[in-house]
Amino acid sequence: MPGGPRAVRATEPGPSPQGDPCGCTGPPRPDDTDERRETVTVLRNLPEPPDGLVGRHRELAHVAEVLDRHRLVVLTGVGGVGKSRLALHAAERATRAGTRGAAWADLWTLTGDRLLLATVADALDFAEHATATSVDSLCAWLADREVLLVLDSCEHLSAACRALLVRLLGACPGVTVLATSREPLGTDGEHLVVVEPLPPETDAVELFCRHAATTGNRPVRPEDLWLAARLCRRLEGLPLALELAAGQLVHRTLEEVEGDLRSRLDLAAEPPGAGAGAGAGSGPGLGSGNFRHRTLRTTIGWSHELCEPAERLLWARFSVFRAAVDADAVHAVCADDVLRTADVERALAGLERKSVLSRADGRLQMLDTLREYGRMWLAELGQDTALSERHAAYFLRRTRRAHTDWLGPAQTEAYRWVSSAHADLCAALDHSLAARPQQALELAGLVGFFWSCCGHLPEATGYLEEALALTEEPGAVRTRALWALGVARVLCGEHEAAYRLALACERQAVAQEETEGELHAAYLLGLIHLLDGRPAAARSVVDRVLERARGGPFASMGRVLCRLVRVFAMTSAGLSEEARREADELRRGCVAHGEWWTRSYADYQLALLSLFEDRAEDATRHAVSMLHGKRLIGDSFGIALGLDLLASALAAQGAGEHAVAAYGAGENYWAAVGHPQRGTPELGPVRERYESTARSLLGDAGYDEALLDSVLRDPESVLRELLDSPSSGA
Repeated sequence: MPGGPRAVRATEPGPSPQGDPCGCTGPPRPDDTDERRETVTVLRNLPEPPDGLVGRHRELAHVAEVLDRHRLVVLTGVGGVGKSRLALHAAERATRAGTRGAAWADLWTLTGDRLLLATVADALDFAEHATATSVDSLCAWLADREVLLVLDSCEHLSAACRALLVRLLGACPGVTVLATSREPLGTDGEHLVVVEPLPPETDAVELFCRHAATTGNRPVRPEDLWLAARLCRRLEGLPLALELAAGQLVHRTLEEVEGDLRSRLDLAAEPPGAGAGAGAGSGPGLGSGNFRHRTLRTTIGWSHELCEPAERLLWARFSVFRAAVDADAVHAVCADDVLRTADVERALAGLERKSVLSRADGRLQMLDTLREYGRMWLAELGQDTALSERHAAYFLRRTRRAHTDWLGPAQTEAYRWVSSAHADLCAALDHSLAARPQQALELAGLVGFFWSCCGHLPEATGYLEEALALTEEPGAVRTRALWALGVARVLCGEHEAAYRLALACERQAVAQEETEGELHAAYLLGLIHLLDGRPAAARSVVDRVLERARGGPFASMGRVLCRLVRVFAMTSAGLSEEARREADELRRGCVAHGEWWTRSYADYQLALLSLFEDRAEDATRHAVSMLHGKRLIGDSFGIALGLDLLASALAAQGAGEHAVAAYGAGENYWAAVGHPQRGTPELGPVRERYESTARSLLGDAGYDEALLDSVLRDPESVLRELLDSPSSGA
């Protein structure tokens, strides 16, 4: 930052202890790191904790202790033993200590290691504006940060996790990793903590009774508590098995549940071939294992058998989803002539009562252990391919709707949906690339612009490049994919590659007589010209296409994008009056249509124009409006730009402390998108001028202290305070 310090960076890490390439063992940090620890922003990115932890107090204290002594701690144990819940509470405890942040990465949603790095980067709030997030870039982002990174469910990606952790722990001295896995990762220096089941006589009974209470049948009589204790001993204190057993109390007595499970567990414990029931409840494809594995498998199989036929079928079909989904998605993917809509509704309620499904914020989800069982049955039924087809087709339809909603009041909801459906969109793309490349091209082209705006550039570029390479069919689908890839390239600063893609997009559109494709190509070419300091060329290319396009100013997304380029070009060329008039007109139209993405950039231009004309209050008002819009759609790059503008406007008003707070928060947002401050060329001089103003208002020492204070804070909390501040005019 000109005229002031950047966020303080850590010194280069020293060599790892001999024989420990990832630096997992030995004193985790040198004695002088207390000072460095005070120079980083505390990150907190954890799921909402479930109900209170039953028991586990000794284990929780032990995990906290070993996290202070080891940089890689792996919680191991059988599926359903409670590793994830223990890890979450341990991470919560670490954040309450206040010395380091915490980030949570769900790995069970990944079917392979393709998106491992992107998933971890996203958990760490690192949204690099590059075509492929690199480990080096992520390490640079983490170099001066104290973070507890939790990797949940690593067992199916152990090799890829090992390679990533060697790099992260070797290069980032402030990073500690807590992983959950059914087996050790096999990394030098990892400290293993085996998570045992709950004590059957005490904590297991309490957990079972809590789950039973949700059915309205909590055991209270001494004889019922004795039965519950016997059941808990039979189930080896495994939390998932206890929850499934309690779920059956909706329609069965405790005595029936205990007796049924007792007989099945006794049969399952017999050696293979000892009787017809030796494999009862195991399900297809489940081999032998130790008793706890067998207990859980038997309990899941028993719970499955006690489901109604429609519930069993929905259990299998629901397993195609990779993350939490709404009921509309379940109906669209899982219902058909065999499992009708009314059947799905009843089956959802039944599976939720039986604890096979859980609901949070109106969305349904299934534990990965139960999902594995469902996928196994789906394959046994021969429906796995068909359900993957329906899953991919649904997410394509839903993405088409999000694209249609872009230019209207449902735009913010479209961005939220794309964000929440990220794992399932990736799964749909993976399936389509293998089975229907043209479908993958359409889906990648539609979702690519959303992803590029909101921090998923590696996914956008990776899927677009692969789909384009697999298909050759000309038409609007290919034109849009070329355009979306070009937008991703230009956001990474790769202007030459973006220019080639823009020309290819233009050729495709002209050949197919696609007016909308020509408008999109013109927008991309104009954007490249603007960023390269050629406003006249930018205006010329969009004007030429706008003159030929039919319809009103808001007739299509392409027209609106080209009009935005016109405003930027006029501002850059010094045509302030014309630029303000067109920006005001564009903004009014966006407000009338309920659209935020373009409106935010119209506010960006109006704020700049106000600063050029020394109208600081107007500039502040427009910068605040821009930031509100960018927050609504989750655009970190836009928030970084908006904070720079707000900081300049506040400095122009004489609000030095608030201005520096905005500059500091902007520092963190710019770092999170993986490159230095960007924007159109005219923004640079504005930054320099008003940073100098803020420094003169506070003095050198006051400026440096205020900037450091802001840089060390959570940027989202600083942003909220700024938007709520009277000096911001919000």
